[in-house]
Amino acid sequence: MICVALPGLAVSTERGQLTGQGLEGFYRAGRRLLSRCRLRVAGREPLAVQAWMTGADRARFVGTLRISPHAGPDPDVVVERVRHADGTERITLHSAAPRPLRLPVEIALGTDLAALAAIASGTPGPEVPASVHDAGLRWSRGAAASSVTADPPPADALASAGLLRWELDLSPGGSASVELRVRPDGPEPVRAVGHPATSPLARADASGDDPGVRALLRACVDDLQALLLRDPAHPADVYPVAGAPWRCGLAPADALAAARMALPLGTRLATGTLRVLARTQLTGAGRQYGMIPGPRRDAGGLLPPGCTGTEATLLFPALLAEARRWGMPEHETAELLPAAERCLTWLRITVGDGTYLSDPQPGGPVRCETQAHAHRAAVLGADLLDACGRPGGAELREWARALRPAFRTDFWVDDLGGGRPAAARGPDGRPLPHLGAAAVHLLDTGLLGGGESAPGLLDRVQTGHLARLLGSPAMDSGWGLRGLAAKEAGYNPFGHRGGAVRTHETAIAVAGLAAAGYEKEAGALLRGVLAAAGAFGHRLPEMYAGERRTDGSAPLPHPAACRPAATAAAAGVLLLTTLAGIRPDAPAGTVTLRPVRSAPLGEITLNGLRVAGAPFSVRVSRLGLAMVEEAAEGLRLRA
Repeated sequence: MICVALPGLAVSTERGQLTGQGLEGFYRAGRRLLSRCRLRVAGREPLAVQAWMTGADRARFVGTLRISPHAGPDPDVVVERVRHADGTERITLHSAAPRPLRLPVEIALGTDLAALAAIASGTPGPEVPASVHDAGLRWSRGAAASSVTADPPPADALASAGLLRWELDLSPGGSASVELRVRPDGPEPVRAVGHPATSPLARADASGDDPGVRALLRACVDDLQALLLRDPAHPADVYPVAGAPWRCGLAPADALAAARMALPLGTRLATGTLRVLARTQLTGAGRQYGMIPGPRRDAGGLLPPGCTGTEATLLFPALLAEARRWGMPEHETAELLPAAERCLTWLRITVGDGTYLSDPQPGGPVRCETQAHAHRAAVLGADLLDACGRPGGAELREWARALRPAFRTDFWVDDLGGGRPAAARGPDGRPLPHLGAAAVHLLDTGLLGGGESAPGLLDRVQTGHLARLLGSPAMDSGWGLRGLAAKEAGYNPFGHRGGAVRTHETAIAVAGLAAAGYEKEAGALLRGVLAAAGAFGHRLPEMYAGERRTDGSAPLPHPAACRPAATAAAAGVLLLTTLAGIRPDAPAGTVTLRPVRSAPLGEITLNGLRVAGAPFSVRVSRLGLAMVEEAAEGLRLRA
């Protein structure tokens, strides 16, 4: 159970006790401040009864105790623990006994002050000796230090044993509480983004025939909010980290993808993310001028690692162009335009006189998904440059126009079923024909003015073949889209690029299939991932096993998945808003609705979205008809 309000993190098992095993503990900015927090009342540990997440940043644990040995099977005391990601825990004892109780309470505390990376690799190191400090205990090792204070102060504090002790009096039916505060010593490296009042995300809500839509949207917005961090040097700029607990830092490609899918919640997150990444852009002389750096990413067993910097550099202008359509103010667009121009310059220089963009460097494989990202960047980038009165749009549009027929020939592998897009072309030009979820990026063409979808790399017939393949049992696990088709060599249902369901790619598939008119396949994937969300308590993980769904089964968690993850949380937003087909053009003062006519979830209402800087609400009926119920003044519905 992971409570997140970055830079704070609390990881617990459902028993509630922090034992120091595995990942358990309170964290701040990637360091474990407290690893053990074991409660004993009257010499006994509470019997764990129930645990659940009450929000993205907090969990509630309930246990019981029998204090009187001759009172029968009923508990005398109910123990409630509410644990927050910010390092606060409130322990409350509720008496159900018919007589007053005086209860000795002990809390055993300890920590190794280990970095998250060391804990993940299994080398956290020994516990650090404690010292008595104020109303609690303190630990220090090198430059790292943390402390726990208690309210009320303990009656006794034993540094050698790491113990705090109280004597609590409970009247019949009464309660008593102890609150612990875990804090790092020294200055805070970053500040928490804060609560919904200052969030860059609209507090959207959903309702409808499917009771899961409200819980899903609420959990997705909460998780995305919990994963936001401020730029320490520019606190007004907020961006999403990749996910917890493993990737609580900036991952450029993931941050841009999440901000793009979250555009229905407003453009402020996109603005902050773009500003933060613009400061990382390479501007020195050389072939990498204009590139946004990013680490290599494993691509599974069939391709070498890819460069997430390439993906981020191509996503940057696409996000800026679409954010402008959703209502990003013109002065913010103008501020970020030079960085987008540098990204597009990098694209043209790197491609040179060739047709394709190699990844990560010339001489490497020519990946299908990279061409999709590059084509979208060129088309949307040209649209952005033209709209802002900047040169370069015609050259980008010409390259994209030449890329389409070449791609349709060079990347299409014919077979008896009608063919499929190749995953990549090797350095020798031969196609690698395996079918994987990376092909969904071919359906994600982007948004132009007037609510029109940008042209894609596939023609209509090829798009139909791809839709059929994505909807086949080999790709659709029943819980979402597999990363690699089950019939392919090397398929592994737990392979993070070789068969596991990746929530982000499933959402892109649903949106792309719906936009292309393949509603049957889109609806099946949508229902599958929503069923998986219910099994995960509506907190979608980054990925989960691609095993086939059967009657009475549940999706299998992936042990290395982040949960929550920014792309998964934002994917939930994209999944639900796809049902309404919202296509805004804020500069033109219009919005177009292209709902999913088959209404795979029945009636659904989405409230509190943001279009053109104002609240936007839309309802889709069981007949697949969309009606705007709230919108910015002057915003016109375009047919």
